[in-house]
Amino acid sequence: MIARRIDACRACGGAQLDAIVDLGATPLANRLLAREELAEPEPRVPLVLVFCPACSLVQITETVAPEILFREYFYFSSFSNELLEHSRAHAEELRARRRLGPSSLVVEVASNDGYLLRWFVEAGVPVLGVEPARNIAEVANQRGVRTVAEFFGLEQARALKLEGYAADVLLGNNVLAHVADLGGFVAGAAELITDDGIVEFEFPYVGDLIDRVEFDTIYHEHLCYFSAHAIERLFARHGLVLTDVRRLPIHGGSLRVTGARRAEPEGRARAEALLDEERRRGLDRFAYYASLAGRVDGLKRELTALLEQLRNDGRRVAAYGASAKGSTLLNCFGIGAPLVEYVVDRSTVKQGRFTPGTHLPIFAPERLVEDRPDYALLLTWNFADEILRQQAEYRRLGGRFIVPVPEVRVVEPL
Repeated sequence: MIARRIDACRACGGAQLDAIVDLGATPLANRLLAREELAEPEPRVPLVLVFCPACSLVQITETVAPEILFREYFYFSSFSNELLEHSRAHAEELRARRRLGPSSLVVEVASNDGYLLRWFVEAGVPVLGVEPARNIAEVANQRGVRTVAEFFGLEQARALKLEGYAADVLLGNNVLAHVADLGGFVAGAAELITDDGIVEFEFPYVGDLIDRVEFDTIYHEHLCYFSAHAIERLFARHGLVLTDVRRLPIHGGSLRVTGARRAEPEGRARAEALLDEERRRGLDRFAYYASLAGRVDGLKRELTALLEQLRNDGRRVAAYGASAKGSTLLNCFGIGAPLVEYVVDRSTVKQGRFTPGTHLPIFAPERLVEDRPDYALLLTWNFADEILRQQAEYRRLGGRFIVPVPEVRVVEPL
């Protein structure tokens, strides 16, 4: 057994979990295959999204062991120019807002290859990364970003504290959604910060997921999908106040939330405003989420009909982005060969492997220009602007992109 089913809410322990959408049994989204693995049995795990009426947390019902998902990982954040710029701006804003300098400490949990902490290092601010993927932690250390290859939780926080670490800022970007032990993780963050320190987390916003039918954000690494209501209640259970919240456009719509032991008036006003908005829209009630399944089915019919029509017309289609969200879309919609011939991706660690479930070969993006398929299905639609700029030559040669979310649209050649 590589997964276990929960029988209560991951955050509050509530026993009632209302089903939102069942996406079927899918392979692990980032388990890219080597050629010799193609003939081996591939694990598939149910992917069911539910809502907890007691604390408003949206979550999936299956927990895959984190050692399986994260000890060796193929997602390197530094391959995205947009994400690097987003991180640089965040680091500069934090340095100014928190007056960080040589006597400060910034800790990042799930720090990946140092893509964010590098900006603090360059400014002379001491850092520590905590990254469970050993292969990625090694790269971060080689780049001069001190990183320990460990999973983070209360036990790890206490061990770091005994070594003399105390964080003025503890960051966790796109990690809170991945954590099975939410209580231990947030308790560990609260334990490791100084008395006037802050925790700051970013994650995809469940409000945007529902409004924009971003169902492909759902995969086994993403155990939870947060609203401001859910995060405020989670913080409160571990002695933290939701002191600020900001909505961000990255990844199709994200929240950046700040927690501390005491509220800060300006930021708290923004938090109260979003909480009020969520109450008006109904994010704290199941009815808001109930239509997602039908809207996903509609999107599936529209996209598969387009791809089948293109095939019948003799058109060739590739895909861009061997991403986790791409894996969810391809497997849940039953899209593979011959509708799509192959995938291209900028990440060199993904090239030469094959996509989970659909077993499409992964090549470098240059193949689009060399091979000139008529269309490219943009699986990493959350970085659409960046990718469309990078693929200007392919588009000048007549290539079209199909953007599948939030609605199917075709981007014409230049």
